[in-house]
Amino acid sequence: MGHQISLSAAMAGYKVVCTDINAEILQKAENFADTYLPERVAKGKLTEDAAKAARARISFTTDLTEAAKDADLVIEAAIEKLAIKRQIFADLDRICPAHTILATNSSYIVSSKICDATGRPDKVCNMHFFNPALVMKLVEVVKGAHVSDDTVEIVMGVCKKMGKIPVLLHKEIYGFLVNRILQAIRTEALYIHDMGVASPEDIDTAVVNALGHPMGPFRLLDLTGIDLSYYVSMERYQETGDPKYKPSPIIVEKFVKKEWGRKTGKGFYEYCK
Repeated sequence: MGHQISLSAAMAGYKVVCTDINAEILQKAENFADTYLPERVAKGKLTEDAAKAARARISFTTDLTEAAKDADLVIEAAIEKLAIKRQIFADLDRICPAHTILATNSSYIVSSKICDATGRPDKVCNMHFFNPALVMKLVEVVKGAHVSDDTVEIVMGVCKKMGKIPVLLHKEIYGFLVNRILQAIRTEALYIHDMGVASPEDIDTAVVNALGHPMGPFRLLDLTGIDLSYYVSMERYQETGDPKYKPSPIIVEKFVKKEWGRKTGKGFYEYCK
């Protein structure tokens, strides 16, 4: 999601530096920008001048210091592992100017678990985009008890400038708004599958055609990443010790096989890579 958030910001007029520790992944992000913008022009969704201006505003580097040293806002979109996020935020706190806001795009991890890795807890918050970030309008902004009003006001303003629709959570809650609702549906869908009641295809068909959802829970898992679902469940299980949070057997099986969905070409469905 990081490269789509970056490109969204560049298209909105912000100067953006996109960074990743993996040079190959970063090159794919740059290639995506070079492909996506001309495609928008070809479809009449973007003028050629606007596309060129957006491309000029975004750069790519594997050097975190180079990327963040002059930033006013950093949006982290790393893997859903708390220890990794805390290390990134500690590094960012050292690198960034004192006024810089540090936001996490985490789907579940609240910023109060990260903010004390920095010396600026009032400037650390959740800014949760949805996948694909270039298409989905909603952004969840979470105001934990440590987050200042100024930080929230700035982040909400950035969302609006990016053409997004922000919703404000006035307190932290695990899973925020949308994922709490989705998780309830997903948990039941996985249980029905694991019990041998119905196939992923039939469950998806039922949800789409009876509930009016644009896609079923299994196709959505393929889109967001089965690996992400596994990591989120394991983080929650390790945190609480409650067996009900253990990942579903089919999620574990797919995770071990590296059948993670669209990103690997196979999940509950098969895709052309």
